[in-house]
Amino acid sequence: MKNKIYLDYAATTPVAPEVLEAMLPFFSEGWGNASAVYATGREARRAVEDARKAVAVSIGAQPQEICFTSGGSESDNTAICGTARALREKGKHIITTAIEHHAVLNPCKQLQKEGFEITYVRPDQEGRIDPEEIRKAIRPDTILVSVMTANNEIGTIEPVGEIGQICKENGIVFHTDAVQAIGTVPLNVEETGCDLLSLSAHKFYGPKGVGALYIREGTRLNPLITGGEQERGLRAGTENVPGIVGLGKAIMLAGKGMEQHTADMRRMRDRITEGILSSIPGTALNGSKENRLPNNCSFRFDGIDGEALLLRLDLAGIAASAGSACTAGSRETSHVLKAVGLTEAEAKSSLRLTTGIHTTEEETDETVKIIGEIVKDLRRIQFI
Repeated sequence: MKNKIYLDYAATTPVAPEVLEAMLPFFSEGWGNASAVYATGREARRAVEDARKAVAVSIGAQPQEICFTSGGSESDNTAICGTARALREKGKHIITTAIEHHAVLNPCKQLQKEGFEITYVRPDQEGRIDPEEIRKAIRPDTILVSVMTANNEIGTIEPVGEIGQICKENGIVFHTDAVQAIGTVPLNVEETGCDLLSLSAHKFYGPKGVGALYIREGTRLNPLITGGEQERGLRAGTENVPGIVGLGKAIMLAGKGMEQHTADMRRMRDRITEGILSSIPGTALNGSKENRLPNNCSFRFDGIDGEALLLRLDLAGIAASAGSACTAGSRETSHVLKAVGLTEAEAKSSLRLTTGIHTTEEETDETVKIIGEIVKDLRRIQFI
């Protein structure tokens, strides 16, 4: 049974019809290997390079600086581990934050086992990272800083431009995980000052299983996947031509429609936020009220078990989440919510709703109404 109201666009988005249309020929008549020298392969190669140009244009990069991957997790792993291992003779200190996605935190844990030292900078109560705290954490042996562009759970947008400038001043490689930001906020690698940037197609109405890593020209990086010479030797393996084509088309569409789509998503987000905060007592917003992604709203409800709330919402036909889709099923409290100072009970009472280009006013109003009814009922049950 499909949910009648979908409010988990941060987890994934449906493939846009135009994207599917662009992909379909490369499952049939355009099925060639992009590394082959004959005509069928050259056709596939042209499609891959057109997509590479589209990604580059969308973030202000050069085509040769785009490396296609299987998604955000591979891009993050390649950026973190690839850079650290390539620069280990310069130093073994890495700076990241306590609120990063596990696709950054877990590679950092792996590097610790290899002898690297990691500093985890903590955010303020709204989830914002102070650039000066990054500056203070820098040591003579610091080789890499990784700070996400926007948080996937609470939606707070980080001052990556300021952080990028600090890294540039100190000659340190700067990586940003922009998976949640691409398609919802404008991004330019020159303005951000990043040397590495991760993105994933399925977050902006493209296919799952394909992403990209921006690698600034001259940045040293050891590949994670070795074999053939695909992607200039940075990522071996036969190219996922249909997926790459879909990524290219999706990022083009995202750029063209961003201004209108962002305005629409923000309006739906604000409608939900105002409706819940004004109609349900004992409710608070997680993250920054102003400086957040246009489609993200994260709440906590006093005295409510978030898992019970999610189950009841699903039964009511509403798809939502407690936080990151990558930790769904985990019994551990969100590391992001703990890092911003929430108690165990507050963190476990949280709910994330994320709007998309298909979200309607009717859906938001019905969601607010249903959440209010469920929260009231769950609180009543606790006191019986």
